[in-house]
Amino acid sequence: MTITAHGRHTETQEPHWIEWATGMISALVVLAMITWVGWEALRKDGLPPEFSIAVTRRTPVEGGYRVEFEITNKATATAAAVVVRGEILDGGDMIEDADVTFDYVPAESNASGAILFSQDPGAREVRVRAIGYTDP
Repeated sequence: MTITAHGRHTETQEPHWIEWATGMISALVVLAMITWVGWEALRKDGLPPEFSIAVTRRTPVEGGYRVEFEITNKATATAAAVVVRGEILDGGDMIEDADVTFDYVPAESNASGAILFSQDPGAREVRVRAIGYTDP
């Protein structure tokens, strides 16, 4: 209970135990978050981007064929302007190639995209790989 006298507010009782418990829990959560952020900052090695690409689906579309893929950046650094090249190979000979550029591929994450070919990849080998990036 608060009493007002001479323009000043004063408490007549000690704070309730729930106020102390809430304050302690909040302090522990803030301390845990600060510790976690600090640990993550020290743990990251700043490894350069490292990509792996997996073709997920091939589908015919009007005027050509779409090869969908997922690109994974396993490193702790983000890559910008990631160029991915897709090639249709027949017995080692390149039949067709096409490129697609990702604005960025964040660290330790996935992105997906598609390359459009004019020829049917059919049973031929389709090779999709990252060929370049810039540091953001």
